[in-house]
Amino acid sequence: MSELTRKTVNYTVACVNEFARRKQIHPRTAFFYLYQYQGLKFLEEFYEVEHTLSIEDALDDLENICHQNGGRLQ
Repeated sequence: MSELTRKTVNYTVACVNEFARRKQIHPRTAFFYLYQYQGLKFLEEFYEVEHTLSIEDALDDLENICHQNGGRLQ
């Protein structure tokens, strides 16, 4: 596994866990929600920018992306 892949995976796991904490849902539920509404794809595609932001900004971005793609999690 390349260093970039390892960092991307670690960052994605952290974002999923923090998203779950923010929304007060199980991490597995958060993972499937982010997968279904393109949040994980967004994190992978824009890792280089997203990982430089605060985790709060990254979570806000995930919420916006998922909402734009039909997600309705409050």
